[in-house]
Amino acid sequence: MKDLKHKTVAILATNGFEESELKSPKDALLEAGAEVHIVSLESGEIKAWADGDWGDAYKVDKTLDQVSQSDYNALVLPGGVINPDLLRRETKAISFVKSFFENHKPVAAICHAPWLLAEADVLQGRKVTSFHSIKTDIINAGAKWVDQEVVVDQGLVTSRSPEDLPAFNAKVIEEIKEGKHDMQTA
Repeated sequence: MKDLKHKTVAILATNGFEESELKSPKDALLEAGAEVHIVSLESGEIKAWADGDWGDAYKVDKTLDQVSQSDYNALVLPGGVINPDLLRRETKAISFVKSFFENHKPVAAICHAPWLLAEADVLQGRKVTSFHSIKTDIINAGAKWVDQEVVVDQGLVTSRSPEDLPAFNAKVIEEIKEGKHDMQTA
């Protein structure tokens, strides 16, 4: 069933993303009928991190300079430690993330990716989860952290780790299908 036909989703990533946390949501979104773009800081390819070492290279479809939230129905943020730590240092990346909240669009973040949400200052009062090692960072950003495989708060989907990908992918598709969420704000 192509529930997401005519929907376009951005996956924001750079070198060091957790391979399964990009590949699995991307495959699920494509299967659901969405068009999916890997958006990054620079054109070319970005390298995955998998099983404690560098993984496959993935083609960048668009750079941050070429896109706006208005081009997309939703945003997916894969984790890994390296990827979100590099992205949260980039003003353009943080502005891009925040713009989805300002426009009430679904955002999904897994593992360490909620670091980007903390940097974008969009976690105040929200119920979220993440990889357990960044729990304190997420709480300090104003969120109510819980230990659950997937948490949805007004269009924001969060999960803890690759083990949660089936539940994460299902909720991402559900939230995108629902569309904009009025309470999804920055």
